[in-house]
Amino acid sequence: MDLPTTDPSHRIAMYDMDRTITRAGTYSGFLIHVAQRRQQWRLLLLPLVAVAGLAYLVRLIDRSTLKAINLRLLVGKRFNRQEIAPLAESYADRVIARGLHAAALEQIAADRAAGYRVLLATASFHLYVDAIAKRLGIDDVLATRLDEPDGADHIHARLSGPNCYGLDKFARIQDWMADNAITRDAAHIRAYSDHVSDHPMLHFADESVATTPSRALRLLAPKMGWQVVDWRARK
Repeated sequence: MDLPTTDPSHRIAMYDMDRTITRAGTYSGFLIHVAQRRQQWRLLLLPLVAVAGLAYLVRLIDRSTLKAINLRLLVGKRFNRQEIAPLAESYADRVIARGLHAAALEQIAADRAAGYRVLLATASFHLYVDAIAKRLGIDDVLATRLDEPDGADHIHARLSGPNCYGLDKFARIQDWMADNAITRDAAHIRAYSDHVSDHPMLHFADESVATTPSRALRLLAPKMGWQVVDWRARK
């Protein structure tokens, strides 16, 4: 995919992860991966996961609450860092081995070659996203945080701060730019996402790409003048 080049002070390429770089969502897969290898009896709680999903669909709970409930059901109310870390690593290996769009990897490489700093911004948990990002050679990561008290041995199954999604993701991006002394007028930004919830990030960018988009984003992208690509065509 050919995009124009520019010569600003900063070049940034912002990528969503799930169904943008990866072929499928990673959140549920991670929870099941952990349950299967750690406490298989928790798979018996999958019907309760389905009930929580239904509660979300009818708007009895929000997305952040849903994620915390599912984490608690399939991983635990709190869990040991050293016990979970190797499972996050093995899950990252699994995603890298067979869960990525080849065209997404090619675009990341092309952006790097053009001098872009790659930022991964995702609603998935830092708990395993950091391991995936490390394998992709991505140093700048914004993801959903869990409650991890400093110096404590355990991680709690509750979010620390907002879910890194939609407007909250965009706020994290703005904070990241401020922390890195990057002003908007000194930056040229490319943004890639599959989902309409990333409208704030895509609208913010100079070049926006709807990658294998959801139906809502596929309808919105032409109205906004955003490029549409289907990365499923490359295996």
